[in-house]
Amino acid sequence: MRRKSSLASPVFAVLLCLSVYSQAQLWSGVLSSSRAVDWSSTNPGVVGGIPSGSWTQCGSTIPAYSGSAATINNAISACPANKYVQLGAGTFTLTSGINMLSNVALRGMGADQTFLVFTGFISCNGANPGICFLGDPIYYGSGYVQPGGSNAATWTSGYAQGTTSITLANVGSIGIHNGSYIYLDQANDAGVGPDFFVCGAASTCATEGGTFGRGIGGISRGQVQIVTVTSGCSSTCKGAGPFNLTISPGLYSPNWRSGQNPGAWFPAATVTNSGIENFSIDTSAIANPSYDLKAIQFDNAANCWVKGIRSIRNPGRRSHIELQNSAHITVQDSYFYGGGTGGSVQYGIESLISSDNLIQNNIFQATGPIMMGPAIGTVVAYNFTINQPSSPNTWNSAMIWEHDAGVEYTLVEGNIGPGLTADSYHGNSNFNTLFRNRLTGQDTGKNQNTTAVALWAYNRYHNIIGNVLGVSGYTSTYISNPGGNGTTATVYAFGDGNGIANDPLVATTTMLWGNYDTVNAANRFVSSEIPTRISPYANAAPSNNNNLPASFYLASKPNWWGSMAWPPIGPDVTGGNIGGTGGHAYLTPAATCFLNSMGAPSDGSGNVLTFNANTCYPSSSGGTSNQAPPPPTNLTGTVQ
Repeated sequence: MRRKSSLASPVFAVLLCLSVYSQAQLWSGVLSSSRAVDWSSTNPGVVGGIPSGSWTQCGSTIPAYSGSAATINNAISACPANKYVQLGAGTFTLTSGINMLSNVALRGMGADQTFLVFTGFISCNGANPGICFLGDPIYYGSGYVQPGGSNAATWTSGYAQGTTSITLANVGSIGIHNGSYIYLDQANDAGVGPDFFVCGAASTCATEGGTFGRGIGGISRGQVQIVTVTSGCSSTCKGAGPFNLTISPGLYSPNWRSGQNPGAWFPAATVTNSGIENFSIDTSAIANPSYDLKAIQFDNAANCWVKGIRSIRNPGRRSHIELQNSAHITVQDSYFYGGGTGGSVQYGIESLISSDNLIQNNIFQATGPIMMGPAIGTVVAYNFTINQPSSPNTWNSAMIWEHDAGVEYTLVEGNIGPGLTADSYHGNSNFNTLFRNRLTGQDTGKNQNTTAVALWAYNRYHNIIGNVLGVSGYTSTYISNPGGNGTTATVYAFGDGNGIANDPLVATTTMLWGNYDTVNAANRFVSSEIPTRISPYANAAPSNNNNLPASFYLASKPNWWGSMAWPPIGPDVTGGNIGGTGGHAYLTPAATCFLNSMGAPSDGSGNVLTFNANTCYPSSSGGTSNQAPPPPTNLTGTVQ
């Protein structure tokens, strides 16, 4: 029998999901409410920001040593709530991994001073990382989450988009209570639908098939939203019910329905309010490498963080960070280095059943992409990627991939890198937004698959707004529909089946607005590129006189931005310092840190570099401001 841990923090879990924002959606007047969520009020990442000066040290600073991680783990276990364990400068050579618990942080002196070199790992629900954040080891493939299981319930009513009121019945013996995290899901669609659907069926809507999520009756469940019970279970709810619950946030997707056998599952405990900061992790020395080895694993975790970390990973391992069964995780101000050759499963950060996470202001050098498995409401923002390995090494790999059925309502904002791809390997994605990114479609030494934005078959209802796309003098094609992955450099490739049928609805359901591309060398505010006439999920012509907000999730310039231009990328930006963009793009803090402070080669080649987040981002605290930004005034594009 699986051992049930007791790391839950019910009161904190309730507070976690309460909004700290009150203004209207920052994208109001640009996007239809059916095509986006209010990322400012859903609090992506740690709610209220990563704790900083309010926490104090517990115990003595641990000096560098060689041996098992027991000394560090014992200090974490003994640390009172809302304090941190301090590691000293020097190299810690650890023969086993670190186990993080709720309400405690582990801090180093800086990623250029404190070095954790792992020669062994910790068992973390089968993931084998160097550092583990694990609540209850229950997971989506366990019998405990099957109908009638101890960690499962049926979802009998309350399916409307946006609702915060649902009814559960037949709640398993573990039970839920106010503050519990519950995972809502439903059966995938069996095949291609006429509009919005979620499907991972092989040879039908996926080239390889399969998806993460519970399998019930032989049908996978890729659409999963993690929510918190805020009322309705003041005492533990278990048994037949029914139980009328209030949840936060409300339901994002419009397709929840009784015909898909909706249900819920839940861990007995969630590790919360825990993080690691300001040290270097090296897992490349671990003997007997495992395919599934990661540097950092989150599993049944919420409101936790990684900040100021340098991670060095052997290219044969799966990922630097895996966000599995996790919500409100922040990964910020960190540097990920892979080295070596590419492979089919080598990732930077991977999401596998996650909600409302924040991947912000990170550097990825010679390492795999940000890989989005089933994920909803996540924000991927202001990251910088360069010299990403691939196989073959001439193939341009996107910096961000939508890779499985159930990637929905993700915001990709302000990133600089070689592109975004929504593939069809394991299913389709819907309602994701790209805003103010600089995507080139080209990386170091790559001359194949050179597309800035590729949406394969059945990846519908995307919003592509205010981006700067392509490479001047290199990108030669504006839209390829259907678009393949050959040698023609392309701004957009839509609807390619890559082994399944092509999908013309990808192009007709996608919104393009206010993007600058290097083929047209112009800001395109073109009414015919807005899906105003589709049904359902049409988007009206924007009503804001072509003015775009600075951000779709930040109400004002964040405190870690410093004095650099804000916003950094978009049609309203002039005088930018990135060549070949018509002046519409500046380097972001992550790109500036890498190319200037870290002294990296402009092509991202070479070995791992020295990194200290506090040097690059001296004002970084992980928080955001709730003051609404004024609209830009220097927009020069015209409606056609």
